[in-house]
Amino acid sequence: MMDKFVIRTPRTKGESTKNDPREKVYKQATIESLKRVVVVEDIKRWKSILELSIQPKENLIEALMELRKKMPSKEILLSTKIGHTVNKMRKHPDQDVATLAKEVYAEWRSFIKNHSNRPLIEVRSNPRTESLRQNARKLLAEALEAEIGHLLAENIEQEAFYLSSHLVNTSYRKTVRALVFSLKHNPETRTQVQSGVLSVKMLVRSHKK
Repeated sequence: MMDKFVIRTPRTKGESTKNDPREKVYKQATIESLKRVVVVEDIKRWKSILELSIQPKENLIEALMELRKKMPSKEILLSTKIGHTVNKMRKHPDQDVATLAKEVYAEWRSFIKNHSNRPLIEVRSNPRTESLRQNARKLLAEALEAEIGHLLAENIEQEAFYLSSHLVNTSYRKTVRALVFSLKHNPETRTQVQSGVLSVKMLVRSHKK
């Protein structure tokens, strides 16, 4: 979705200083990897993962670890309500999840208190993309025989969008169609997803086009 950039790391003592490109040490990253660059769709995806009751523990830990890498502004915390979600996770029955949630929440509070005026880059989907995604969520909800806006349908769509590099491209469209068909015409798959026996991540990855 975004161009990559390269950061040259300093040489350690004793390394060769010859002008040989093979001797250079590079660290490659994407702009999304910076703490102050917040992809709002990722925040929403992680929020959905944390709120889905049938989510396995490893997914909750992964979502919190990813959230810990970011320092969202107060505005994003309020608009996405991710702060409220992480706060609730501090009382999760699993101690590992609860402890990690406490750490993320504490780090965010401290950061906002001390850096509230620092610049922030937000990355959001455009209105057309949002409209297409909303339609996909509606189709997934119908395939799940659930109400429109059901969290499970939202979670499935967000995973498909994430695996398509945050693009409503050919891969995304084919993946959503495959998911809708499978959930609508395979009651066993639908039941397994609804009960949590088949995780959303495994479901979407198995239908990725």
